[in-house]
Amino acid sequence: MKNIIINNSLKARIKINLLVLSSCFFLLISCGEKKTEEAHEEEKSETEVALTEAQFKTIGIETGSIEMKNLNTVIKANGYTAVPPQNMANISTLIGGVVKDIYVLEGTYVSKGKTLATIQNLEVTEMQEDYNSAIANIEYLQLEYNRQKTLSDENVNPRKTFQEVKSKLAVERARAQAAKNKLQALHVSLTGNTSLIPIVSPISGYVGKISITKGAYAETGVTLFEVVDNSQMHLDLNVFEKDLGKISVGQEVDFVLTNQSNKSIKGKIFGINKSFSNESKTVAVHAKINPGDAKDLISGMYVAANINITNQTVQALPKDAIVRNGDKYYIYIQEEQHEEATKTKEAEHKQEDGEEHNEIHFKAIEVVPGTSDLGYTEVKLVEEIPSDAKIVIKGAFYLLATSKGGGEHEH
Repeated sequence: MKNIIINNSLKARIKINLLVLSSCFFLLISCGEKKTEEAHEEEKSETEVALTEAQFKTIGIETGSIEMKNLNTVIKANGYTAVPPQNMANISTLIGGVVKDIYVLEGTYVSKGKTLATIQNLEVTEMQEDYNSAIANIEYLQLEYNRQKTLSDENVNPRKTFQEVKSKLAVERARAQAAKNKLQALHVSLTGNTSLIPIVSPISGYVGKISITKGAYAETGVTLFEVVDNSQMHLDLNVFEKDLGKISVGQEVDFVLTNQSNKSIKGKIFGINKSFSNESKTVAVHAKINPGDAKDLISGMYVAANINITNQTVQALPKDAIVRNGDKYYIYIQEEQHEEATKTKEAEHKQEDGEEHNEIHFKAIEVVPGTSDLGYTEVKLVEEIPSDAKIVIKGAFYLLATSKGGGEHEH
């Protein structure tokens, strides 16, 4: 009897132990499934985002599709606007004198040949007298030359007399030409009697600095006026040695004035220096600016330029469509497969509170960005997406911030 009681007690303990072990086993499985589900949900939360219709409209999310764009590979360079030497004039006088009148102001436009000021010098009167005297002597000697030549040909007068007249005529002609050259260089009339020398602009352009005042003495070799023609403005860009082999004449250049409105202006390379500019191992590259954009520019403006090296057709999206999370880049597409599930949930919520809870789902797709140009960036997809996928082109950064609580925007 005692043995029977012991056996029954042992069986009871075994049953209890089996129940405990079974409960522990199911608990472990349940915990494992819960952890797996949590991990799956966590992974899913990083790549998927759901917004209500109200959020969708408030954020202003816009969708589009991948486009084929002609994007340029560029080399960045900095430099300055410059005027070629033939379009800049530092005006001085060939002969000193007292400033009589000044006819222009700084910043005014003048045409080629315009008189900027007048200088008074009495030596000019002597030059005019020398010229007029030489012309009068030439007229007399020319008649005498003709007469003596006739007599010499007929052997009436000695040939020596004819040679003397010929020599005097040549001297007077040389004196007249010298006086004429001086007067023309000074822009003074050959006839008349004046002591005023006009200071004339050799080019058309805008008057820069004026370095004289009325009544002051203007010396030779000293700049009196500066005139600049900005219509032929060009760029002097500094290109590093490592990029020099990619640069060639004829390439397009896009640049902005960093201290102005950042307006984009175009140009074209027309010359490349064959020596280094300075110790920084840069070479000066010259680009002509389109005339229509050059009129409002001033020499010496600082510019940041992109030199377009190659042009190719690639898959591209607006820059705002690409976001960066850590070391990877993503785009977001709208997920159509959630529509049915969303409609079911809508019906349930509507029955509960009488309001609609419409959700729109988005999924992050990893991409590799490439060349950026004209507001677009080349994209290479890491995984395939449907050809008709709706890609978020505005508001992608907000979606990343919603899924991660922050992020970095691709620039």
